[in-house]
Amino acid sequence: MKKLVVRISEGLGNQLFMYANAYALSKKLGYDLFIDNLSAYKKVKIRSFLLDQFKIESKFINKSELPNNLFDYLIHKIKKRTDIFRSKKKFIIERKYSEKITKYEDYSNLKFDNTVFIEGYYESEKYFKEYKNDIKKQFQIKFINIDDLFLSPNQIKSENSVSIAIRQHRFSEKQKDKLSMEKSNLFVKNTIRYVHKAIEVIKSKIDNPIFYIFSNDTTNLQNFFPSQKNFVIINHLTNKTLNDFYLSTLCKHYIVGPSTFHWWSAYLSNNQNKICICPADDLKFSSNIDIFPKEWIKL
Repeated sequence: MKKLVVRISEGLGNQLFMYANAYALSKKLGYDLFIDNLSAYKKVKIRSFLLDQFKIESKFINKSELPNNLFDYLIHKIKKRTDIFRSKKKFIIERKYSEKITKYEDYSNLKFDNTVFIEGYYESEKYFKEYKNDIKKQFQIKFINIDDLFLSPNQIKSENSVSIAIRQHRFSEKQKDKLSMEKSNLFVKNTIRYVHKAIEVIKSKIDNPIFYIFSNDTTNLQNFFPSQKNFVIINHLTNKTLNDFYLSTLCKHYIVGPSTFHWWSAYLSNNQNKICICPADDLKFSSNIDIFPKEWIKL
């Protein structure tokens, strides 16, 4: 059996990109896909593995096949560093250029060992576009408790609903120092400026839009939209990440926030005529220059 083992890490949006790329690559290579859901989450406390909540098809790698002690980790690291000299690669590591910039590259034309480990973010639909239908089927949440939802899904479906996402604490989730806090606050300020600009574009294109606002922290969102009508701040008290994600995917249009989480909710929406507005490069949240589909409107 030939195995492609994908290391999953970070939050939901990044997890979906990592899986989508690995799934597509496994199909191209004819390898069975296995998920490493253990390595990246041993010490991380602010993130958790969530792909098991989706209808994904792939198996999970056995713990015994991963490095489990210091010696194993050192050997694994040495193999990774010396893989450049192998004719048949054991590792696929997303290539980074100056200033950590990444872009779409086709890794499927290389020669590989029977077991291959893949790491990286791969934040572009170009990696998996030809398998888009498969991906969308697998990226359905297995179970949603309707009673836990902030509002009825039918309400969002029946309106000219527009999803807005505001990511807070981007640079201060892990570090609470003054500089990190200031960077996070500036990021939110720039996000709000972009959102208000995009709102005017949406209003010029569709009638009676209802704006649904999602955020990892809703405590101060009312300050940004104090006198706005037709704005609803979604505030889930339980299972927030998945419930936010589910309701957001039901919206008809998107002011795509600077986060991979919202990129995916916009991408997975089934509205064939959806308008997706995305931020310009000055509101950067991804290192990949190919992150936005060409039909999305960049402000």
